[in-house]
Amino acid sequence: MLYQLKSIKPQHYSLNCTMPNGYLEEQREELKDSLLYRAPVDPSNWVGLKKEGDLLAYLRNNLLMLAVLVFEVTIYRHQLYFRLRNKLCPPAAHIIFHDVTRQHLDISIVHFIKYFVNYFFYKFGLETCLLLGVNVIGQRMDFYSMLHAVALIAVMYRRRRKAMAEIWPKYCFFLAFMLTFQYFICIGIPPAACKDYPWRFPNSTTNSKVVKWLYVPDFLTTPSPSFLIYDYMLLLCAAFQKHVFDDENKAAVRIMAGDNVEICRDLDAASFSVHNPVPDFIHCRSYLDMLKVITFSYLFWFVLTIIFITGTTRISVFCMGYLVACFYFLLFGGELLLKPIKKILHYWDFLIAYNIFVITVKNILSILACGYLKHLLKHQCWLIQLFSLACTIKDYNKDEINQENVCERGRDHLGQYLLCFSAASAKSLHELLLPPCGGGRQGLTDPGVQVFPTII
Repeated sequence: MLYQLKSIKPQHYSLNCTMPNGYLEEQREELKDSLLYRAPVDPSNWVGLKKEGDLLAYLRNNLLMLAVLVFEVTIYRHQLYFRLRNKLCPPAAHIIFHDVTRQHLDISIVHFIKYFVNYFFYKFGLETCLLLGVNVIGQRMDFYSMLHAVALIAVMYRRRRKAMAEIWPKYCFFLAFMLTFQYFICIGIPPAACKDYPWRFPNSTTNSKVVKWLYVPDFLTTPSPSFLIYDYMLLLCAAFQKHVFDDENKAAVRIMAGDNVEICRDLDAASFSVHNPVPDFIHCRSYLDMLKVITFSYLFWFVLTIIFITGTTRISVFCMGYLVACFYFLLFGGELLLKPIKKILHYWDFLIAYNIFVITVKNILSILACGYLKHLLKHQCWLIQLFSLACTIKDYNKDEINQENVCERGRDHLGQYLLCFSAASAKSLHELLLPPCGGGRQGLTDPGVQVFPTII
C-alpha cells in the first residue's frame, strides 16, 4: 500500500534496456516483444510491487487469504471450546458425520453418502492422486510433465498398496521439490539487470516453442505460472494420501472407516462369496442395492466402450493396442469375472500400464508436435500420421500453414485420459468386489456377484 503513494514515481528509476548487436533482423523483430525491450523495466515489479489504480482489486488476493485464515481459526477454536466444555475427545479421523461408520454403509443411500463424505479420500484417495497425476501430464505436456510421467510409472510399478505406501513420502518430496523449483523458474532473474538468458544470445538457434516446452525462464516466452496450480493440487492430494496411509495403521480409524487390506490374489472368484460378510444386494431391497447392481454389472462394459472409442477416434500406431485390448476383453465377456483373481487383476494392470506408456511416449513426442511441427508438416508427414502428433497445449503460437495439401494432424487426446481413469476405477471397484486374504474386509459387494455373467 505504501508503494501506491503519489510520491513514488516508477518512471524516475525505470531502466531502458538496449538490444545488443549481433542479432539477425528476424530475431530483432521477435525480441521486440520481450519484457526487456518492449517498455521501460520497473525493478520493483520483480519483488511484487506494482502501481494500480484500483487498490482494492490489487489487495484482493491478500484480503481473501486473510479471510480464509480467520474463518479456519474461528472454526477450530469453536470446536476446541465445545469439546473442552462438554468433556469430549477429538475423533480419530477428521470427519463431519461422527455417527456414521463402516457398519452403516450398506443401510441406505443417505448413510452411503454420509460415509463417503467422511471417508471418500480414505477409500479412493490413491486413485484420485493418480488421476490428478495424469491430469498434470495432460495439461502441461512439457519437459516437467515428462518427469511427472516417470514418477507416476515408478509409483504404479509397485502395484500393491502397501508397496506404494512405502514409496509415497518420496513421491511427496518429489512433488514439493518440483513445485518449489518451478516457482523460482517463473520468477527468473531480475529484468532490471538487462541481461538475457543464454538461449536468447545472438548465436543461439533455440526455437521459442522449444523454450516454452522446456519450461525455462525467459523474457519473451515467459513460463506460465498457471501450470503450478495443477502441480499444487496434485501435491495437496498427495499430502492427504500420506495421512491416509498413516491412518490405515491406526486401529481406531480402521474400526470406524473399515480397513483397506488388499484382496487375496490367489482367491477363486467363483467361490469367494462364502467369505464376504456384506449383505446380498442382488435382489435390490433398496435404492442403494439398485445402485450397486448398476455399478458392478455395467462398469466393465462401460470401460470397454471407452477403450473402443479411444482406439477408433484417431488413426495411429498407439490405437492398435487399444483395439486389441478391447477385443481381447470382449473375447471373455462376463466370464472374465469368474477367472482367478490374479489373472483378472493382471489384465487390468496390463491395460493401465499400456495406457501410461502411451501417455508418456506422447508426452515425449509433444516436443516434435509443438516445437518442430512446421518442419514435420513439410518433410515428415508420415511421422505425424503414424503417431497422431498434435500440439494440444494452450497458448502455443501454432504455425499458420495450409494443411489441406500438406498433412492432416491428429486430434485431441481426451479419450486417452478418460480411459486411464475409467480403467483404474474398474480395477479399484473390482478389488472392492472381493474380500481380503483370510476374509474380514467389508467391501461394497455381496455373495450374489457370481451370477453377474448370467445376467449380462
